[in-house]
Amino acid sequence: MIVTEFDREDPALKVQLADLLEQTWPEAYGGQGAKEVDQLLQKDRIAIVALADDELIGFVGAIPQYDKTGWELHPLVVRDSHRRQRIGARLMTFVEDEIASRGGLVVYLGADDDHQQTSLSQLDGFQDPLQALKEIKNLNHHPFEFYEKQGYQVVGMIPDASGWKKPDILMAKRVAEYPEELK
Repeated sequence: MIVTEFDREDPALKVQLADLLEQTWPEAYGGQGAKEVDQLLQKDRIAIVALADDELIGFVGAIPQYDKTGWELHPLVVRDSHRRQRIGARLMTFVEDEIASRGGLVVYLGADDDHQQTSLSQLDGFQDPLQALKEIKNLNHHPFEFYEKQGYQVVGMIPDASGWKKPDILMAKRVAEYPEELK
């Protein structure tokens, strides 16, 4: 398996990514995978792929924000058949290194809880949200714990972002060395 920059000129790779997006998130990308791939492969974005024998098995993208000091991770996806093999972790390391090399300071992401996978989906997110975030529990394999293992921290949430009691959990990680003069 190799992790490398996405070959934006490879039509077969684009089709594989579109299929993976549609299979993973049918409610978001059903029938629209190719359109999303066009967005993910825009010139200013970072696009990283994991390949095994020319088969796309994982992808991670990043969108420059805040004059390129902050980057939004979107999306991270690994084929079901290849999960729990550290492919996601390798993709994350690659994209973080690439972001840092471009002057990025922080990577952030939103991890929607739209299937009642965390304790945040059990409450009104506007009632003492900071306490709710301190006490967050993973109820059913929500990916926020994967990101924590990669060094990300929960830094906030947007209550009801994906519907009633379906918050978006905001996470971030610094990818640059904090300057001594600012400590």
